[in-house]
Amino acid sequence: MKKYNIGFIGAGNVATHLAGELKECGHEIVQVYSRSEESAKQLADRLQTTFTTSTETITKEADIYIVALKDSAVDQVLSKFGFGDKLLVHCSGSLPMSVLSQFAKNYGVFYPLQTFSKNRKVDFKQIPIFVEACSEGNQHILEEIAHEVSKSVTVLDSEKRKSLHIAAVFACNFANHCYAMAAKYLETKELPFEILRPLIMETAQKVQELHPKEAQTGPAIRFDENIINSHLSELKEMSDLQELYNSISKSIFEHHQEKQ
Repeated sequence: MKKYNIGFIGAGNVATHLAGELKECGHEIVQVYSRSEESAKQLADRLQTTFTTSTETITKEADIYIVALKDSAVDQVLSKFGFGDKLLVHCSGSLPMSVLSQFAKNYGVFYPLQTFSKNRKVDFKQIPIFVEACSEGNQHILEEIAHEVSKSVTVLDSEKRKSLHIAAVFACNFANHCYAMAAKYLETKELPFEILRPLIMETAQKVQELHPKEAQTGPAIRFDENIINSHLSELKEMSDLQELYNSISKSIFEHHQEKQ
């Protein structure tokens, strides 16, 4: 298996985990770029490589450049560097592959479907990776690298990847926000969030065996108005939670009126 010199453009959560995995697989991380010196240095130190905060000093020694920036920063950063014949890859779930065509002749996508936090270890082998490339040759390179770090590798076009990302926002980001709102409410009652952890774990485990629609429980599924109205009354001093509770309750009930 060929090993590549890889430059990372971005030093956030995704870059931190992916760069570490690629280094463990024997690839050389030749540089880390970030607009934040603290982030760039922190990741570079971890990888024992160099860093830069200037697009003017991004190394030309990489074979592959992996872009792990927030979507809104991609054009601004990439427009300041010439990638030539090098392979330019982004890690976004929502950006189409075509956004890279104006910056490089060879380009693609390497999208790991997972929630990442810098200091929380994840088992990369269990993370599904979705790749796409502008040519068969580049796709082959990305598939080979993906198979080194994960047991689940799929070629997926930009439209389907965007749909997957939307579903992931519901399943991960929105679900986590509900945990945050539960914690916020419990704090007002001087109750610890920890008492919900067994419930959260069982909910997550249950959908490993059941379809989420089958796993649904609670007053909203049958629209028990006595309970729902009592809860809404309790939340009258917290209008953001009250609105969220009401909206989700209606959504649950309506979803369960639909035929399978």
